[in-house]
Amino acid sequence: MHVAHLSLVDYRSYAELELDLGPGTTTFVGLNGQGKTNLVEAIGYVATLSSHRVSGDAPLVRQGAARAVVRAELVRGGRRALVELEITPGRANRARLNSSPVRRPRDVLGTLRTVLFAPEDLALVKGDPDGRRRYLDDLLVTRWPRVAGLRSDYDRVLRQRTALLKSAGAALRSGRGDPHVLDVWDEQLAATGAELLAARLALLADLREPVAGAYQAVSRGQGDLELTYRSALPLLGEGVATTPGGAQPSREELRLALLAATAEQRKAELDRGVCLVGPQRDDLVLTLGGMPAKGYASHGESWSVALGLRLASYRLLLADGASEDPGGPVLVLDDVFAELDAGRRERLAEVVADAEQVLVTAAVPEDVPDALRGAGAHRVDVVTGSAVRAA
Repeated sequence: MHVAHLSLVDYRSYAELELDLGPGTTTFVGLNGQGKTNLVEAIGYVATLSSHRVSGDAPLVRQGAARAVVRAELVRGGRRALVELEITPGRANRARLNSSPVRRPRDVLGTLRTVLFAPEDLALVKGDPDGRRRYLDDLLVTRWPRVAGLRSDYDRVLRQRTALLKSAGAALRSGRGDPHVLDVWDEQLAATGAELLAARLALLADLREPVAGAYQAVSRGQGDLELTYRSALPLLGEGVATTPGGAQPSREELRLALLAATAEQRKAELDRGVCLVGPQRDDLVLTLGGMPAKGYASHGESWSVALGLRLASYRLLLADGASEDPGGPVLVLDDVFAELDAGRRERLAEVVADAEQVLVTAAVPEDVPDALRGAGAHRVDVVTGSAVRAA
């Protein structure tokens, strides 16, 4: 798979852009603040309908414009596809696939698959659990686009149940209200939560070996990286999610466990006005050499862990699509080489060099390892508002 052409209208710093791309490595070169990351962010948006830099769409629209348009022409297994996205803050975004409107923007998910490496990845190791949950859920959607609907359903149930907890709790404290008003929402939370949990557990079972191998590739054998799913549900315990091919709890078992947990936490939830049960409170624990990576890993080790997670994502997606898309997902390396020491730069470059398309951003060409600057590599010079392929 590769992006053959990128077109932008009023996206970030670009009033208008037409840029041809192709297989192999393309490096976007320019000083900080010139718009390199805007280009790979736009490509990532086509793949995920979200930005790796901001949580909302408003910053994506050029100042003074009402909307932004991103078009990407893709080649996958010899077939071409065109994805068009219209981003309008405050209103529903619109999407077209091969010039035909789709009912919902998420219907284009899966057309382009990307794996992004960025400086923000260090937060996967050192940051809060929400970043690690997002890592899992974003990979789930990339691997199985239908999960986007499940995430949306669960988020909706969570918001509505939280609002009801606050209002019902206030009513009960004043001597009014009925605690059983939550029963229907408990059922919905348990049903959708069980589906999301089952998907996460299946993903982690498949990730275990790719993560171990990827970490060894970038660290050159400095310890073993293991993944453990941490949940308050007694049914799960520690380590169940990391057993490849092992028995996983069924969706029904997970649903019943969530129902039991909500019943047990009902009073505390009403008192606090928040949902204390569900996959939104879980964590992915990263263990390096038997110790938690968070708090124990050095800066360099933390980078190896983060790179191992991303490389494992790439290898898993590559294996998934081996028959219909032997080139695998597009790899995006956003200013990541500037953050790495020389050894990790070279090792990362070696393991990604065979990808069908690698998109790199760098302040200067020398930041990019030789393995990605050889024959067939391309360079795009980026200056505010323009991007031109170098001869």
